[in-house]
Amino acid sequence: MSGLEAKIAAIRDPDLLAELEAARGGFLFAPIVEHLLYRQRERDAARAQEGAQAEAREAMGRDRRRRDAVREVIESEPTGPENLQHLHSVLALCGLPYRDPGDARDFVREYGRNSLSLSAGRLKNPITGEMELQGLPYGPKARLVLLHLCTEAVRQRSPTIEVADSLSGFMKAMGFAVTGGERGTIGAFKEQLNRLAACSMQLGLWDGEGQASTLNVPPFRQLELWRRGEDGLVWQRTVSFHQDFYDSLIRHALPVDIRAARAFSGSARKLDLLFWTGYRLRALQRPLRLTWDNLHRQFGAENASLRSFRQAFKADLAGLLEVFPRLRIDLDEGGMLLHPADPGSLLVPPKAARSARAIAATARA
Repeated sequence: MSGLEAKIAAIRDPDLLAELEAARGGFLFAPIVEHLLYRQRERDAARAQEGAQAEAREAMGRDRRRRDAVREVIESEPTGPENLQHLHSVLALCGLPYRDPGDARDFVREYGRNSLSLSAGRLKNPITGEMELQGLPYGPKARLVLLHLCTEAVRQRSPTIEVADSLSGFMKAMGFAVTGGERGTIGAFKEQLNRLAACSMQLGLWDGEGQASTLNVPPFRQLELWRRGEDGLVWQRTVSFHQDFYDSLIRHALPVDIRAARAFSGSARKLDLLFWTGYRLRALQRPLRLTWDNLHRQFGAENASLRSFRQAFKADLAGLLEVFPRLRIDLDEGGMLLHPADPGSLLVPPKAARSARAIAATARA
């Protein structure tokens, strides 16, 4: 077989073979064969790389496989408006309980000089007419419900939003199967919405020099969650934010890439780390140092010891860096150092530089 024939035999893709046949008998046939062979080899190399990546991904655990897939999508498709959800900045700074608090009626989390206090409440049962105790909201589903509701309020530009159909769509976007029944995912999300609807929130603010204030920020004014229908309880559509909370949300909505949220949809602490990092990076002008004690108060309220928290936090941060490998976040014996990020590494679109007073005001809102 001649050299030209060997090159022709190495061209296999149907579209390239069609170009080859169209060029036969032409004056430039040999150079065209060289060009087609070059394209074939490029394609073969790309397929080999994709195959190796697919094999490596198959060997990963489920959560890591999902993070790797999200990283690839985010790197190839920059964040656009269609990928953005929104969360109130306050909720990015201070998280809900990670696990079911059981019978506990109150929960407090410290973040720096400030704190969040949650109190469980009651909802009226549409069948019995009785006010029934609700537990405290907790876990990843409560965070995702808040992300969804805040997003709908921002998108609809209204404190009163329609959620029934959009909640199912959001659940699918987060990778959850939409299933009913006693153990279905719909019931689990609705339980967290009930808990959020009944709870009250307080923010404690302190300047470190003797000045302190407490803000009552109930997120919801009214929730028409259920009504009695012919087939029992029927899910309603309307949720109304408290006007003060809604106004503050519109001023201080934090964009969150929904694809990244999906990567961490099974972990409350990873979601908190995603939200918190996105908030801090939007205005960070110089490296931010947090000690392990700082991090423990921020993210480890339910860890029995600092030692166990450090191990868990290192794993959570490693998960974040799998999705965003260009983020500059260092851990050492002293704690964590968060570096300012260039726009290509940011989780969310960057904000214009602001004064320290404006940044402080946002944190207090």
